[in-house]
Amino acid sequence: MADMSPIFRRKPPAPQDRLVTLIRKPGCHLCDDAQLVVEKVCADLGVPWEQKDITQDPELHDQYWEQIPVVLVDGAQHTFWRVNEDRLRKALTD
Repeated sequence: MADMSPIFRRKPPAPQDRLVTLIRKPGCHLCDDAQLVVEKVCADLGVPWEQKDITQDPELHDQYWEQIPVVLVDGAQHTFWRVNEDRLRKALTD
């Protein structure tokens, strides 16, 4: 039997090659809750994360104002308002 094409054998990205971005604003209790989940999951998996303040970035403000907090995984929107720990963990390990 022939070997599978390399495209079918791709490994998922290593944890350190992933990036979680939390888009939030100051004084937002949902953002604080989301940050706790992001911090926990990323620490458990060794995934780097960053936060961005929607009040400091007009483009983010226009795009996400009604959805914050917003979580991006590798630049793509993963979720908004409430972050589910299991769902985020699955997104980072699949």
